[in-house]
Amino acid sequence: MPKTNVYDMTGKQVGEIELSEAIFGIEPNQSVVHDVVKNHLANCRQGTQSALTRAEVRGGGIKPWRQKGTGRARQGSIRAPQWTHGGVVFAPKPRDYSYTLNKKVKRLALKSVLSAKVASGDLIVVDEIKMDEVKTKSFKAFLDAVGASKKPMVVTPEVNQNVILSSRNIPGCTTTFANLINVYDIVNCNKLVVDKAAVAKIEEVFA
Repeated sequence: MPKTNVYDMTGKQVGEIELSEAIFGIEPNQSVVHDVVKNHLANCRQGTQSALTRAEVRGGGIKPWRQKGTGRARQGSIRAPQWTHGGVVFAPKPRDYSYTLNKKVKRLALKSVLSAKVASGDLIVVDEIKMDEVKTKSFKAFLDAVGASKKPMVVTPEVNQNVILSSRNIPGCTTTFANLINVYDIVNCNKLVVDKAAVAKIEEVFA
């Protein structure tokens, strides 16, 4: 069963915690993680890109010159794709890029990335993450103290407005709570800073 140190908000070690083998100690499945990240990015696409085909560009209804005898190449419309201001060949149109994956696949990917963070030493468990007031400077000092100053992801057991507001001006820092963690955000962060209570909730929800 994997173990990791527990720190307080000043960076001092205050104990140890045993992590669930089923969530934090499995062999990471890179293929599944790739599939889930690709799915996440596809679902984020707006799909609103659009361009005009030659049939939709204004004008071009008349043949610009006669077919033969001019010495120039034959043309049927000034809105054909080879003309400046002509239509676009195979123009993109609005479409929905989203698709679904099996729940078991997404859960396996989540366990894989959590296990990978533990294996690489990038999971930092904090005894309790709390802010008595909205203070970015204090929150930055906390991240520096626990060694998560660059691109951290902070996970709390539930919505904590003081933590959210204190961290939002720190470049690269993201916050979420235990029920909303996702594979892409975990892969994208350098350090995963998790409240001890959030670890228990993750193990309860995803076991």
